Amino acid sequence: MPVFQYGEEETAYLAARDPRMAEVIAAVGHIEREVHPDLFAALVNSIVGQQISTKAQETVWNRMLDAFGTVSPEIIALRSEDELQSVGITYRKAGYIKSAAERVLAGEIDLEELHGLPDDEVCRRLSELPGIGVWTAEMLMLFSMQRPDIMSYGDLAIQRGLRMVHHHRRITPQLFARYRRRYSPYGSVASLYLWAVAGGAVPGLRDWAPKGKKG
Repeated sequence: MPVFQYGEEETAYLAARDPRMAEVIAAVGHIEREVHPDLFAALVNSIVGQQISTKAQETVWNRMLDAFGTVSPEIIALRSEDELQSVGITYRKAGYIKSAAERVLAGEIDLEELHGLPDDEVCRRLSELPGIGVWTAEMLMLFSMQRPDIMSYGDLAIQRGLRMVHHHRRITPQLFARYRRRYSPYGSVASLYLWAVAGGAVPGLRDWAPKGKKG
């Protein structure tokens, strides 16, 4: 499986912009995160994974691959919602997935065209699809399209990582915007390290959120 591509240029930039991030990068080392370059398959996988565990998502995804062979707009459009639901997803998710396939085939959204558009426009177009919100669109931009400057305010683990690295009790939208500007144009790599911190990769860092307010 391919991984998100970055190197010394990105980490050196982030380290120079933020001494605390420099310490995190040194402590964690290089991060390998899987990416899914097929944007339609990644989109379907993201819908499958909504509100279920990662393990359950993997199980359902493998069932879908076993049942349909490949996950493409053409294959999905030929399946009924009952057939889609039979792999272990809800009827609502089946409807979202079938609708996405039909919109792609009808030319209502051109997934290839998205690669040439700016981040804001890509996010807007993806989040117009049923079942795809802004956070899901941002994750697709990072983990499928490999956009270099994605940092999601809607991601609670990113907020937790920022609190832990910078000793904040709360990450307001204004404070988040400040860090986003600081890490740009390599916000995606910063996100990888903030997720690592939030997951406990750096011993000694703690969440500074008030007790009962952690999220």
